[in-house]
Amino acid sequence: MRPYLMERRGSSICEFLVDNSGQEVQRISVIDNLPSLLEENCNSCMKDVVPKVKEVLHMAPVEVQLAGCQSFLSILENEILPHTTYTQSFLQSILASVDSKDQVVANAWLETLLDVIDLLPKEVIQKDILNLAISKGQLSQPVQSRLSCCKILGKIATKFEPYLIKKEILPVVQSLCQDVDYEVRGCMCRQLDSVARGIGLEATKISILPELVELANDEESFVRLAGLEAVVSLLSLLDDDTCVHIIIPLVRKFCEMAMKAEDPTLAVVAKQLGKLCHGLSVNLSAEQRQWFLNYYRQLCQLGLTCTDSGIQVKQSPDKDHKTQTPDLSQLFEEADIYAECRLCAAFNFPAMVLFAGALDFKCSLYATFAALCEDPYPVVRRTVASGFHEVAKLLGSNVYLIQGELVILLKDESIEVLEGIIPHLPEMLECMVNRGRHSMSDTRFSPDLQRAGAASSNWRLHEQLLSVLACLPKCLSSDDIFCKFCALFFQKATVSRARPVRIAAVRTLCVYLRNNLRAEQRSEICKKLIEDFCRHASCHKRMLFIEICIVIIELFSKSFFKQFFYTQLLELHMDAVPNIRLRLCTLLPRLKSQLKLPTDRGLLQQLESCVRKLMVNEKDRDVTAAIRHAIMELDKIEVAMDTLSRRVFLEGDLEDQERENEEKHLVEIEERERKEEESRRIAERKTAAKAGKIPIRKPSKSILPVKEVKRTPSNNSFSSLSVSSAQRSISSNSRPKPQLAVKPQTGIPQPSSPRPVMRSSRSREVVAPVRKTSVSRIPSPAVLARRPLTGTPATSPTTEMPPQIGLSLQTMLKQKRLANGAAGGSGRSSPCGSPTVSGPVMGKPASQIPTMVRRPAPTKKS
Repeated sequence: MRPYLMERRGSSICEFLVDNSGQEVQRISVIDNLPSLLEENCNSCMKDVVPKVKEVLHMAPVEVQLAGCQSFLSILENEILPHTTYTQSFLQSILASVDSKDQVVANAWLETLLDVIDLLPKEVIQKDILNLAISKGQLSQPVQSRLSCCKILGKIATKFEPYLIKKEILPVVQSLCQDVDYEVRGCMCRQLDSVARGIGLEATKISILPELVELANDEESFVRLAGLEAVVSLLSLLDDDTCVHIIIPLVRKFCEMAMKAEDPTLAVVAKQLGKLCHGLSVNLSAEQRQWFLNYYRQLCQLGLTCTDSGIQVKQSPDKDHKTQTPDLSQLFEEADIYAECRLCAAFNFPAMVLFAGALDFKCSLYATFAALCEDPYPVVRRTVASGFHEVAKLLGSNVYLIQGELVILLKDESIEVLEGIIPHLPEMLECMVNRGRHSMSDTRFSPDLQRAGAASSNWRLHEQLLSVLACLPKCLSSDDIFCKFCALFFQKATVSRARPVRIAAVRTLCVYLRNNLRAEQRSEICKKLIEDFCRHASCHKRMLFIEICIVIIELFSKSFFKQFFYTQLLELHMDAVPNIRLRLCTLLPRLKSQLKLPTDRGLLQQLESCVRKLMVNEKDRDVTAAIRHAIMELDKIEVAMDTLSRRVFLEGDLEDQERENEEKHLVEIEERERKEEESRRIAERKTAAKAGKIPIRKPSKSILPVKEVKRTPSNNSFSSLSVSSAQRSISSNSRPKPQLAVKPQTGIPQPSSPRPVMRSSRSREVVAPVRKTSVSRIPSPAVLARRPLTGTPATSPTTEMPPQIGLSLQTMLKQKRLANGAAGGSGRSSPCGSPTVSGPVMGKPASQIPTMVRRPAPTKKS
C-alpha cells in the first residue's frame, strides 16, 4: 500500500488492514490510480478495469465510495475521456449512487454530481439529468430525494433558456416551496436566486417574489433565515420599484420580529444587515435610513448595560417566575446569542460607515464604535480591530475621530485583539497621517506603539509588531523616530530573548537608518551599531552584527556599506568563537562582490589578508571547511573595474546605482532644509526688526557721529600738559596757533571750518570732534616757531595727542612715560630719543616750561 493512502485514510485504513485478504486496500489503490491508468492505456483500462470498479462500487464501503467520487471527478476535470464516453461509463454510476441508503455516501455522490454538471454540455444535462431531477421532486418521493432535487434544479437553472425553465423547472420549484417538510422549503428557498436569474426580472416578480415573501414569514426559523439570505442575493437583480414597495417593508418586518423574539435569527439579521443596507441605500428615505441606523445600534448593545464602572454584561431576564433556581444552560445560550449578534454587528461596521457616510459618522456611529472597542468579549474587540483599517479609509479626513479608539486597542491586554490590529497597522497609520488633522508627532501614538506587544509573552506577535513598525518613516519625521524609537529598538535588539525578535528589531532599525535625513544621526546610529554589537563582549551580539551587515547590504548601496561596516565586519575573523568565524566565512564572497577597482584596492587587500590568516591560523575543522569553500567561491567572482570606457551594467549595478542616488538625494534634502531654515530665520529677524522688536545695527558709510570726550585733570605732569592746557597757554600769550598739517583722506568730506572751535574750562574740557582716521594716518604734531635768543624763553613744540589715537597706542605711551619717570631726574634721554626734565614741574604754568622740554616726565606720587 502507498504511504499517501495511509495518510489520507487514517484510522479507516487501519480497519481494512485487519482483514487478511486485503481486498479493500487494493480496491482503494486501484480506484485512486484510475485516472492515471486511463491516461496510460485507455482502451485496456476501459475494457478490464472500469467494469470491475463499477461492480465494486455498488456494495463497497464508505472509504471506497469516497475514493470513487474523487476519481470520477478527476477524469472529467482532466478531460481524459470524451463527454459521450464519460456519460455512458461514469455518469450513470454517479446518478445511481445518489439514491444510496447511506446518507454520507449519498451526499458525497450528490456533491460530485453538482460539480460534474458544471463540466458537462447542455445537451447531456437536458437528456440525462433534468428528467431525473424532476422525477425526484415529486411529493411521492422521500425527503432525501426532494432535497437532492432542490440542489440539482438550482444548479441546472442557469444552463437553459428562460422558456425551458418556465416550462420544465418553474412548476417543480413552486411545488417544492410549498412542501410540507420545512427542510425542503428552506433548501428550495436558497436556490431561488439561481432560478430567478435564469428566468429574468419580469418572471421573477410574477412567480418568485410571492413565494419568497411567504417563505420569509414562515413559522420555522430555518425557513425564515433561508428567505432572508435569498432576499440579500436578489437585491442586485430587482428594480427600484420592487425594492421600495416589497423588499424594504419585508426586511423591516423581518428585523422587528427577530428583535422581538430574540431567537437565533437575530444573529443572521446582524450578519446580513450590512449587505441589506448597502443594497437598499439608494431606495431608502431619510426616515428609513435612520430606522436602519437605530436598529444597528440596538444590535451592538444587545446584552450590555452601561454603568458608572463601565460596560457590563446584562443578566438574562427570569422568564419563569415559579422557579427560584435559574437554568444555567439557558443563561449561557442567551449570552452566546447576544455576543454573536454583537460579533456580527462588529463585522458589518465598515459597511454601516459606508451606509451612513463619513460626514455623519460622529453623530450616528461614533458612540457605537467606541462601545464595540470596549466590548467585554475579546472576540468582538478582535473583529473590530480586524476591520479598523477599512473604517479609517472610509472616514477620509474625519479619521482623527477614531485615534483614541486605536490607542485603546493598542493597549488591549488580549493577544487576540493585538493579532487583529497589528497586521494592518501600517495602513491605519498612513491614513492617520495623510488624511488626519493632526500629525503623528502631536498624538499619543508613540508611547502606545512602544508598549504594544512588548508585555506579551507571544514572541511571534512581538516580532510582527517590530516588523510592521518599519512603516514609521512614512508617518513620522526623522527627528521624531530618532528621539522616540531608535533607543527602544536598540533595547529590543539587546534585551529580547527570542532571536527572531532581535533580528526584526535590527532590521527595522536599519530601515530607520536608511530613511534618516540627518547625517549626524546616521553617523551616530552606525557608531552605536558597531559599539553595541560588533565590539560587544557577548558572542550573541557579535553574531547579530553579522545579520545587521546582511541587512545593510540588502538595503544600502555598496559605498555606504564599505564606508561604515566593511572593515568592522572583517575584524571578526579574529573572533574567539568558532561559530562567528564560521558565519563570517559564508559572507566573504558577498564582500568581494561589493568591491570595485581601483577605488577599493585597499579593501581587497584587507579581504585577502583575512582569508590568508584564516587559512593559516584556523584550527576548527568546520571553519576550515567553510573557508575552503569560500575560497572556491571567491575565485569565481571577478572584481568589477570602475573605468570610463565601461558601458555594460549588470542588473545589480543598476540597482546599486539607484540606491546610491537615493542616498545622495537624502543629503541634498538635508542641505536644502538647512538653507531653508537659515532663510526662514533671517526673514523672521528682518520682520521682527521692521516691527521694532529686535534692533539690527547696519554698517554706515558716512562719518561717525560727533562724540564729546570728558577729561578730568590729573596731578601728574602728563595730565597737566594736555591738549587743552597747551592751547590755553598759546592763547594766553597771544601767539598765533599753528595749523596741523593733515593730509585729507580720500572719500572723506572736509569740514567747512579750517579749524575746530575749542572751549576750555578748569573742571571739564570738551575736545572738538575729529574725523576718525586710521593709526597709520595720524598727523604729526606741528612745530611751533622758536623765539629769538633774547632772553625770552621760546615755547617748545609740544606733542599734541589727538583723540583719534587708539587705546593701545595711548597705553604704550603711558608705559614709556612711567619708565622714564622711574629712571629719576637725571636728564637721560627717553626711549624716543628726546631729552626729559630732571625734576618735577608741578605748580608751574605751561608758559614757563623751558623750550628745550618736549615731553615732560611724570613725577612719582608719595
